[in-house]
Amino acid sequence: MARPVVAIVGRPNVGKSTIFNRIIGDRLSIVEDKPGVTRDRIYGVGDWNGRSFSIIDTGGIELNDEQILKSIKAQAELAIEEADVIVLMCDAKSGLTQSDSEVAEMLYRSKKPIVLAVNKVDNMSRMDDTYEFYNLGLGEPIGVSGAHGSGVGDLLDAVVEHLPEAVDEEHDEDIIRIALIGRPNVGKSSLVNALLGEQRVIVSDVAGTTRDAIDTEFERDGQRYTLIDTAGMRKRGKVYENLEKYSVMRAMRAIERADVVAIVINGEEGIIEQDKHIAGYALEAGKASVFVVNKWDVVQKDDKTMQHFEKSIRDHFLFMTYAPVVFLSALTGQRVQKLLPVVNQAAEQHSRRIATGLLNDVISDAVAINPPPTDKGRRMRINYATQVAVKPPTIVVFVNAPELMHFSYERYLENKIRAAFDFEGTPIRIFTRRKSEDNKD
Repeated sequence: MARPVVAIVGRPNVGKSTIFNRIIGDRLSIVEDKPGVTRDRIYGVGDWNGRSFSIIDTGGIELNDEQILKSIKAQAELAIEEADVIVLMCDAKSGLTQSDSEVAEMLYRSKKPIVLAVNKVDNMSRMDDTYEFYNLGLGEPIGVSGAHGSGVGDLLDAVVEHLPEAVDEEHDEDIIRIALIGRPNVGKSSLVNALLGEQRVIVSDVAGTTRDAIDTEFERDGQRYTLIDTAGMRKRGKVYENLEKYSVMRAMRAIERADVVAIVINGEEGIIEQDKHIAGYALEAGKASVFVVNKWDVVQKDDKTMQHFEKSIRDHFLFMTYAPVVFLSALTGQRVQKLLPVVNQAAEQHSRRIATGLLNDVISDAVAINPPPTDKGRRMRINYATQVAVKPPTIVVFVNAPELMHFSYERYLENKIRAAFDFEGTPIRIFTRRKSEDNKD
């Protein structure tokens, strides 16, 4: 089930990142009292009164005075196109501005549900400062304080009220759904065409020409697939500035619907920071993943180039060492036939289930080789483990004292499980639980 999307838009320094962090209960967004400090669009998951939704913090463009309104409009335009509910964030301290009014007008014309939030209402005397925002014509302004958390519950009540009804997407379990994600212009649309063997998706050298995520079904060697192309933004007269920062919402929805995520990297340009951000979304969603290094035909090579590039991927993506790497050229068709067998293997491992007895044999051997460390004389004791879910494989380890499970020992157990059962291409989730209340030390 794809979650509905909520986007927070507004001019710089109104506190979008602070509210975002409040909603997701974490500190993913950098918070600093400086306009434009959020350099990348940040994605998280919120939950309120039993409704789950994806939320985007749309701060994230380095701005100067001339760029501010144009960039805010681009953010609002993206939110109009991609989000189900839009939160327009304003600032009680600075009051209603021309930028607020122009963005509000755009949002009003969109007919999308809009929730108007006025931040920095840090005490009751500030509530009077919210009244002028009625002039935006977006209904009642909700006063909130990112610093103190007040009003955030009222804001979420309003957001949830506008969320579309959750609908389960029908999906044939025999079909492997592949999401192609990556920065604009790494060759995702060309790869779709190479896999299909026909021009089913418009291909252009200009970044951002694919309008929507396009689902394309095909069959190969008796296996059915659905390709979800997430190539980028609509071209509106010119390509958006900093287009990479606008690819997340679309990639995020595709990832949630996929079984296997193909993370496409431009072999000619190499790895950049944005590639790591995009791959991180696949990890967070618990999806099987494959690295696809495209444009390999134009890379100057010797007998060690591929080995060095793969090592670079491993060094940059330490959090996804399980993901296999495929080198290919969508343009020439070179090595494209190697991708689907790797995808099949990743999908199989993603849905693999291990018998409890076998799993506990591996855990017992791991503990015998390297017992859990002690903490102030206390030692964690592992009673047993069981796999409770697939897609991704999820294992619960029952212990006497969960607080003693160090992340390094959890990683050790994961490595032992992978060594025994492979699980190539898929993340593994390990949760530690107390066996019973009676076993507290």
